[in-house]
Amino acid sequence: MNVSIASSRAEGALVEITDVRKSYFSNRVETPVLHGINLHMQRGDFMAVMGQSGSGKSTLMNILGCLDTPTSGTYRLAGVDVEKQSRAELATLRNRTIGFVFQSFNLLKRMTILDNVALPLIYAGVSRKASRDRAQTQLDKVGLGELANRQPNQLSGGQQQRVAIARALVADPPLILADEPTGNLDTRTSNDIMALLNELNRERGQSIILVTHEPDIAAHAKRLVRLKDGLVLYDGPATEGLRQLKTDDSIATIAEAAL
Repeated sequence: MNVSIASSRAEGALVEITDVRKSYFSNRVETPVLHGINLHMQRGDFMAVMGQSGSGKSTLMNILGCLDTPTSGTYRLAGVDVEKQSRAELATLRNRTIGFVFQSFNLLKRMTILDNVALPLIYAGVSRKASRDRAQTQLDKVGLGELANRQPNQLSGGQQQRVAIARALVADPPLILADEPTGNLDTRTSNDIMALLNELNRERGQSIILVTHEPDIAAHAKRLVRLKDGLVLYDGPATEGLRQLKTDDSIATIAEAAL
């Protein structure tokens, strides 16, 4: 586990998941998805999560984002026991603690990008003027300040993702959850977005959890968590984890060819 920067950041783990299990129930039939996940993340870490379809990574990300709750186990986010929060308290915790970046950008088409970025602050009760001022500052930081009055459909895919990152940062949350943030982008634009996330992590100490199925994107992270069948298969430095992944894939290819 990569905890090398823990001593230089705020005290305590930002994410503490202990023996988290998750099952879904339909017509009294239980379908287990997570089988006892343990995951601690210090502030300032940059972690990539990888896993094949059905590995449990989407379920884990929903739990991390306070969009779903474990069947058992505990999840503490920024020192707060998530399970003990009411629905309203959970919404407040999510708004103040997590910035979301999605593959599909999730920008409101009829609003300017300035107002899109300001939305989390408005939801938090910040005045419209103060929200827009802070949104403009974040757009400046991602290099889109001059385009503040444009609408999303007037921007490229890469520019829209920069807007989404500005929106994720505007409330100054300690954690960014990025779910396949380069999935709809070409290689060059993907590299630009990853360079921005690297800068945020390196220069501002922004904590980032990134879900991806692409090894070249995961290589930007400091730490890699690989899931398989609802369990953590690997948790450690990204370089070593990706080397092991490449080896595993090569062995699997040879085995398939022998059949």
